[in-house]
Amino acid sequence: MVLKQDASISHHERIDPWNIQVNSELCHDTEAGLDHEWLVTNGLGGYASGSLVGAVTRSYHGLLVASLHPPVERSVLVAKVDEVAHLPSGERLALGVNEYAGGIIEPAGNSYLDSVVLDGDIPCFFYRLSETLMLEKRIWMEYGQNITYIQYMLHGAFDEERELSGVEIAGEYTWHSLILEVSPFCLSRDYHSVTTGADDWHFLVECQEQRCRIRAYDGAPAYHLIADPNTSFTPTGLWYWHFWHRRDHERGVAEQEDMYQPGIFRLELVPGIRKTLVLAAETETVCASGYGSARHENVVAHALMSHQRRVQQLLAVADRTTNDLPACDPIQARLTLAADQFIVVRPDYSVSSTVSSPLRLAPDRKTIIAGYPWFTDWGRDSMIALPGLLLCTGRYSEARGLLKAFASVVHHGLIPNRFPDQGVEDLAYNTADATLWMFRTLDYYVLKTGDWTLVKELFLTLSEIIQWHIAGTDYGIKMDPGDGLLQAGAPGVQLTWMDAKVGDWVVTPRRGKPVEVNALWYYALAAMETWAVRLSTDAVLYGQLRAQVRQNFAARYWFAEGGYLYDVVDVEGVTGQNDTSLRPNQLFAASLTHELLSEAQVASMLKQVTDHLLTPVGLRSLSPSDPAYQAHFAGDRLQRDAAYHQGTVWQWLVGPYVDVHLQVHNDPQVLLPLLQPFVEQLWATCLGTIGEIAEPETPFTLRGCFAQAWSVAEVLRCWLVVRNSTH
Repeated sequence: MVLKQDASISHHERIDPWNIQVNSELCHDTEAGLDHEWLVTNGLGGYASGSLVGAVTRSYHGLLVASLHPPVERSVLVAKVDEVAHLPSGERLALGVNEYAGGIIEPAGNSYLDSVVLDGDIPCFFYRLSETLMLEKRIWMEYGQNITYIQYMLHGAFDEERELSGVEIAGEYTWHSLILEVSPFCLSRDYHSVTTGADDWHFLVECQEQRCRIRAYDGAPAYHLIADPNTSFTPTGLWYWHFWHRRDHERGVAEQEDMYQPGIFRLELVPGIRKTLVLAAETETVCASGYGSARHENVVAHALMSHQRRVQQLLAVADRTTNDLPACDPIQARLTLAADQFIVVRPDYSVSSTVSSPLRLAPDRKTIIAGYPWFTDWGRDSMIALPGLLLCTGRYSEARGLLKAFASVVHHGLIPNRFPDQGVEDLAYNTADATLWMFRTLDYYVLKTGDWTLVKELFLTLSEIIQWHIAGTDYGIKMDPGDGLLQAGAPGVQLTWMDAKVGDWVVTPRRGKPVEVNALWYYALAAMETWAVRLSTDAVLYGQLRAQVRQNFAARYWFAEGGYLYDVVDVEGVTGQNDTSLRPNQLFAASLTHELLSEAQVASMLKQVTDHLLTPVGLRSLSPSDPAYQAHFAGDRLQRDAAYHQGTVWQWLVGPYVDVHLQVHNDPQVLLPLLQPFVEQLWATCLGTIGEIAEPETPFTLRGCFAQAWSVAEVLRCWLVVRNSTH
């Protein structure tokens, strides 16, 4: 792919990513509507998500996916709601969309869906009920609580808007009203699984007028469905059978599910008045909050204002030079909100806390969700994404807290690769690069903030990390004293970011001395030398090791015949056995530092990467000319993992590519068309965010997680680098 400057793309984009709107043409296209998704989050690891038209196309979709042990133990409690509007004329409009086994769509309420708009980060769905009536539904979550709000409001007027209803209040006549039946579909399961219903299984539903407390069975987590006092609830206790998850079918996992309908809420709507259904995991705070009382809508209104105020604060912190970031830079504004969705708390469960403990929201206990809908927090992803998600958005105290939190759980010189899904298993430390990424991230933090106190606090831990890497730590991670390079590898263990594994099969083992691991190793040594000098500590060891790596790096990694870098040298520990696979990992040897390669080598490497790996949506993980190249990412887990790093396009890799391109060509204008497809992705699959991966061949169909932390982080970081370079 050759980069060409597009004169039609201005400093700001051709389209406005702040005002994201999907029109009726796409909404009425059932297939397209099922392919698009939306996401809202709560800062705890919980979220709400669904297809644009309302059907659940994944087992991971849900209106209340609560994180019961933040940021993990995600449980799908309420999968969706369906609405039926009863007009005064007697007309009945079913607004929901469901897909059942066999591809049956019933009902097909997207025919009434006129548009979907992001109001800040809140998805708003507009249904055309008649020529004069529009129903708005907006969905958001309470920050720091497992609470989802589904709010309805009528816009417009009835056809005979002054028709008397027969009731006179204070000399004025009431308007006609519309009855909206809202049917919740309930579950109680881990978000990785599905539910099979049974005729003799009835959820435990405790109703107090318009407030329902629900448990799937004795001992199951309790949650509440709550409306205002004027709303009625009619119990039904019905199973709906054989919902079909088309996205899960594509992934070769369980694709069919049954859902329980506990009853139906009946809301009376008049134009201009909001009515809100609250879905909440049970806590002391929820039970005493005023939901369901005469103050119900006032409490909800306060929650909405708090949410909107927080959005404004996020934007203000991201750029303190303007009072209106969406107008000044809509790309930065939109990506700032996208970044926020991944930043969640990881409380210190080693100390006692209560349900209402402020530790939930404390900036010193933050972590980063790697991707929605199925990932939790990973050490590698957190360290790679932190600069874009937290430092490029001005959230320095949270960045500081995250770095300290990960440093506090170092074991044998390694930070965790992965935290457990259930919050009870041992931490997983199988990573050769995550710990080294922490040095780069800490250095970026110091350059941004000037906060040397954090380096001072962590320096002893950092020194111990280096010593472990020199002497040798777990998984064969050890410095080779002969050339100063890091070697890594253990049977059956995946240690680099190319970490796909199926059973005992490690798809890309990369045992030996991976190129990006040693670029990071050099960076860590250089940073430690600088920090030691700053702290008046002996820096000789770090300087000596850094010089040794610099002396040997190009000599060991340069593949002269190909004009690029080997991906791994001393493969499987065999001296001189080198992997000539053309992969994007080599970019880090130039993006992290300018000291390891000559200008000619960097230029040659960039050309090879551009010619073989660059696509409009990121970089291929392997050259198409390689015999191991996989041209498709699809099928069951075995098929997908076999292709995951064998050609599949990764969007976050645009970051190092942009860094190296600027280093070689120093022409930020030519990079604007490269970034434009990522901006357009904000409309492409999940509204307002950027996904994980894509197919490596035309049309480069987006795959994987629909929202990925390091993709958003690196696109935001690149956008700011390119934008600032053009000034």
